[in-house]
Amino acid sequence: MLKLASYDIVFQEIPDEITLALNLSNCCIRCKGCHSPHLMDDIGELLDKPLLDSLIDGYRDEVSCICFMGGDSSVRDVDTMAKYIHSKYEGGIKVGWYSGRENLDENISIDNFDYIKLGPYIERLGGLNSPDTNQRMYMVEKGNMVDITYRFHRKGLPL
Repeated sequence: MLKLASYDIVFQEIPDEITLALNLSNCCIRCKGCHSPHLMDDIGELLDKPLLDSLIDGYRDEVSCICFMGGDSSVRDVDTMAKYIHSKYEGGIKVGWYSGRENLDENISIDNFDYIKLGPYIERLGGLNSPDTNQRMYMVEKGNMVDITYRFHRKGLPL
């Protein structure tokens, strides 16, 4: 079961996309130094298809991507919702997922996603914008996960 704690329109989480980020609670990864520790708690409302449709319909003209931020406690539900978005909004909206898992769960179909971030946050290594990060951002192309983490590294600019 997915619970939506909050949502926001964001510009940096998925390259070249204006993203409706859905912050999911009940995080089981529990990274030390997490920037959103409140998402470890069981808070928010049930994220079902009617609520998802309402959010997408409300922001449809403003966003190009929906991104599930978390959901590692209910990976099959994330996969089901991603598949639902792709089938209902055929090609009109991309789907991303920020997972704290090191590897993609075997029950996930990458074809339901356009972007997948994998890896827990490790303080000493930093997030996606750190050249030392353990986290990886992938773009799904023709059934393959292509590493695009480099797109978060801005050469010559302060991180």
